[in-house]
Amino acid sequence: MIRLISRRIEIGTGDGGISNLGFDKRGIVTSCRAVLLPRFGGPEVLEFRDNVAVPDLKPNQVLVRARAVSINPLDTRMRSGYGRSIFEPLLPLILGRDISGEVAAVGNSVKSLTVGQEVFGALHPTAVRGTYTDYAILAEDELAPKPGSLSHAEASAIPFAALTAWRALKSTARIREGHRVLVIGGGGAVGFSAIQLAVAAGCHVSTTCGGESISRILAAGAEQAVDYTIEDAEVALKGHFDAVLDTIGVPDTERMGISLLKKGGHYMTLQGEAASVTDRHGLAIGLPMAAAILLKKQIQYRYSHGIEYWWNYMRADAEGLHEIRRLSEAGKLQVPVDKTFPISQVREAHEAKDRRQIPGKVVLEID
Repeated sequence: MIRLISRRIEIGTGDGGISNLGFDKRGIVTSCRAVLLPRFGGPEVLEFRDNVAVPDLKPNQVLVRARAVSINPLDTRMRSGYGRSIFEPLLPLILGRDISGEVAAVGNSVKSLTVGQEVFGALHPTAVRGTYTDYAILAEDELAPKPGSLSHAEASAIPFAALTAWRALKSTARIREGHRVLVIGGGGAVGFSAIQLAVAAGCHVSTTCGGESISRILAAGAEQAVDYTIEDAEVALKGHFDAVLDTIGVPDTERMGISLLKKGGHYMTLQGEAASVTDRHGLAIGLPMAAAILLKKQIQYRYSHGIEYWWNYMRADAEGLHEIRRLSEAGKLQVPVDKTFPISQVREAHEAKDRRQIPGKVVLEID
């Protein structure tokens, strides 16, 4: 059951506005524009279509009129076939995890959000109906009020990256004031979010990054930023750390991160092998095989180094999202946006990310 819908019905303008929305007799939107992924491949496989069905809301769900959605590395990897063992039977997909927009309708058990309210949030990594659409559907605990000081484009760049960092640092490592935290790859959205979250928690933060990111990272409160392109990071980083978040996740960074941990510390990598192993061997064999690989590493490092080893993934966390909102509102957490595209140019945006023409965050704006 849906409690309400939008305060207004938007009509098309003939110039790229929402001209192909479908509504039922109650005025509830039933179809809209969306970017579909009908098959895996390069940016050219993305299709911008009209009249894509909008499912009915479940009691805990919220219909969000999207104003901006950001492109995450997960989007481009999924488009290319990452996670195909899970997603191929479910094609076509709608990509996209982050969103900023307005509440258009709510399910009958939703209590914290109201129609017309500006919100931001992020979907789980395995969601099939993503946010590259006029109207996205998220669970109530995947959304929070949008920081009033941010535009929709700025707000849409934050949730998925910041929640990924939050899960690692707060839920897994349980960082607290005085801890020493190392972020390997602090120049990306997750790494930069992790730095800001750790600084806000009163931690002493060091990071590795490219030279172009150093001034921004130091301004965010990191105590040490090592340019890995010109320095030996393992030599330059001093002392040992309570937590290491490795956003790069190659063998060299894993070895370095583990060697720099204190006993009882936590090593967390964003490059867990669950999806890649499952893609190679299929769900039936791949999932238990991935679990066995992780368990073997956890036991190995616990006994050889006295540390905890984790593969880290984003999960919905209502408390975390509200803290991220609070920090963003206070100017203590941001993810800079390098370029915006209209959603109709989604292929061009993905191509620019694939070619690494835009190193930072790219946002799709929806009129």
